[in-house]
Amino acid sequence: MLVGAGPGDPGLITWRGVECLASADAVLYDSLANPRLLDHAPPAAIRISLGRHGKDHVWTQDEINQRLIELARQGLRVVRLKGGDPAVFAHLSEELASLRAAGIRYEIVPGVTAALAGVCYCELPITQRGAASAVAFVTGHEQADKIDPSLDFASLAAFPGTLVVYMGVTTAPVWTAALVAAGKPPSTPAAILRRCTWPDQQLISCTLGTAASVIAESRLRPPVLVVIGEVAALLPSSNWFNSRPLYGQRILVTRPAHQNQALVRPLTELGAECWVQPAIGILPPADWRPVDEALRRLNNFDWIVFSSANGVRYFLDRLLQTGADLRRIGSARLAVIGPGTAAELARYHLRADLQPDEFRAEALALALRSESSRSAGSEPGQPVQALLVRASRGREVLSEQLQSAGIHVHQIVAY
Repeated sequence: MLVGAGPGDPGLITWRGVECLASADAVLYDSLANPRLLDHAPPAAIRISLGRHGKDHVWTQDEINQRLIELARQGLRVVRLKGGDPAVFAHLSEELASLRAAGIRYEIVPGVTAALAGVCYCELPITQRGAASAVAFVTGHEQADKIDPSLDFASLAAFPGTLVVYMGVTTAPVWTAALVAAGKPPSTPAAILRRCTWPDQQLISCTLGTAASVIAESRLRPPVLVVIGEVAALLPSSNWFNSRPLYGQRILVTRPAHQNQALVRPLTELGAECWVQPAIGILPPADWRPVDEALRRLNNFDWIVFSSANGVRYFLDRLLQTGADLRRIGSARLAVIGPGTAAELARYHLRADLQPDEFRAEALALALRSESSRSAGSEPGQPVQALLVRASRGREVLSEQLQSAGIHVHQIVAY
């Protein structure tokens, strides 16, 4: 599957592209594809980077073609994740020719090409009534051994619309001079767009005659687009993308991998660049026996206390996996630390009997002490019995404060 990844913002991949990644056994991705898109692939999928220019070895097209065929012949579902759109300056014809010759079945999934996304993210229309009714995508880097004639700069200079130059950083002095020599006025407005739709996108207004010097003086590196034509004069000084409240902020998110999107998504929408590095992993306990023993004795507890949504999920899933059902909870009352934990309980059609106003262990302990002082344990003359479902690590505040109030606490590690 040859899938367009879009220009950078991971939200711009198509729904079909996400479906292909979700079913992939192997993903070959280039440096222009946002690494966060790999999160859509199964954890066990093979992930192969095709290299970054100036950083490490960049695979040749022949190496890519060969690897695609090798993986496909192993019976794997292979995704070739390509920055932008597969059909726009992305070697689609070479890869298709190799796949056809090898008898490999394939699918092509279009993507949002950089030019269309970039101008939207900087509020620059590439067509406009009275200024430009046509658009031409132009490569600034032609194949060295190309047999066909090179670009017709005379026709491009006379083109009645907007020119968008891809891959033209290193060759900017050549193609800008050629356009001017062919009759394009050096005063023609131009706009340089670097890393379109990424959190650090750069926008520079210039002219055709100054574009090459601006690129050199600013030491701009790919990916860069240059928009040339009257519409380039419409580039605003600010735009919706750069004006978001957290734009320019880089935030490290350390939540577990399967839970980080609840925080990453709203931060990203506010303009932040989120780096994800899980500091912990959420896993089943090494030994289920203490949990299983507590499940068999649920009728002995007055309270079941959950300190997190993860505890709810692992504890109740284990209850169901043992062949029991929610009736096993019986008359035990349920206490939770906050609304997230209560919401997780609700997924199992259970309602929390106690939730403190403050979402802290101290507040839950205080609420439980107050509630338990009004009632005795299930056995006359016996203290209130509480089952505390917790993680393998964490503070002891809740357990210690409950025990100091005379509540008998039995702790189990559910995750």
